[in-house]
Amino acid sequence: MTYIAKPKFQHPGLPKNDLGYTHRDYEGKVSTLCAGCGHDSITASIIEACYELSIEPHRVAKISGIGCSSKTPDYFLGNSHGFNSVHGRMPSVLTGANLANRDLIYLGVSGDGDSASIGFGQFAHSIRRAVNMTYIVENNGVYGLTKGQFSATADRGSKSKKGVMNTDNAIDLVAIALQLGASFVARSFSGDKSQLVPLIAAAIRHRGAAFIDVISPCIAFNNHAGSTKSFDYVREHNDAVNRLDVLTGRDPITVEYAPGTVQVVEQHDGTRLALRKIDADYDANDRLAAMTFLQKHAAKGQVVTGLLYVDPDAEDLHAHLDTVETPLNTLEAKDLCPGSAALEKINASLR
Repeated sequence: MTYIAKPKFQHPGLPKNDLGYTHRDYEGKVSTLCAGCGHDSITASIIEACYELSIEPHRVAKISGIGCSSKTPDYFLGNSHGFNSVHGRMPSVLTGANLANRDLIYLGVSGDGDSASIGFGQFAHSIRRAVNMTYIVENNGVYGLTKGQFSATADRGSKSKKGVMNTDNAIDLVAIALQLGASFVARSFSGDKSQLVPLIAAAIRHRGAAFIDVISPCIAFNNHAGSTKSFDYVREHNDAVNRLDVLTGRDPITVEYAPGTVQVVEQHDGTRLALRKIDADYDANDRLAAMTFLQKHAAKGQVVTGLLYVDPDAEDLHAHLDTVETPLNTLEAKDLCPGSAALEKINASLR
């Protein structure tokens, strides 16, 4: 269906953002996923977040691997840069692109099979290296392209569509991201757009490794009784710790909050994250507490969602490597080769 172009005409009264773009300017091709797939809801949330942030599509690079989730970059930001890599290799491709051109906004889109199985090592290294990216995992707990086998994120004790019980322990990518040092960690649900859109927007504005695990039910193979990734299960067991408002610019906060229920976190670019606390005891700046909170609620069968951890003062891979501000792919020979005199000086210092 991707060969079918969307109609070019649109209603002249569509709302526009600060750049004069409408939502249509952030769309891609027609989705080929199953009707009702949670991944399409995530695509809609990415479109909405980019629209609200008034991002120029050509400034975005979207990288993916293999799987139902990795097909979705074709369905949003049709005028951006894109690269569909091989299975599990999205993180290394994104890392290389980011090192070459730091001026782009990087969206890494992957799935639970792509990131928690064949690409688990690549996921880990991209997170621990603090690559400046928004890493979104569209997590449905099964291999949808190969007829519904359990993936590495399927919960132990959950049942497949055929009634087979999963006896393996699940990999919790959120817990792993926290342990590896990700500076922005969140979990959401594809069916909760009001929560997911601001999380994606905040992740895009964050400097460093921003990771979002999105529970996205597979309606074909994992949306039945006994599944812990179904629409009904997540809605019944969703424990949201906070709600997020992304405030750009320097205008005063005018939203009314009850005293003690809001925490304002300012990021490096001046963006402010207003966390509306639902769980009064939850602190999104405490990494260790976040890990403990996740484990306690997982033991109860609850799915914790919201912004789980953020470090507003985080640094990224370029800061760690002390690279120049100019994108490396724009440096010329004279910038990279200082000449024989400089080389002799270096050699002399090593003698």
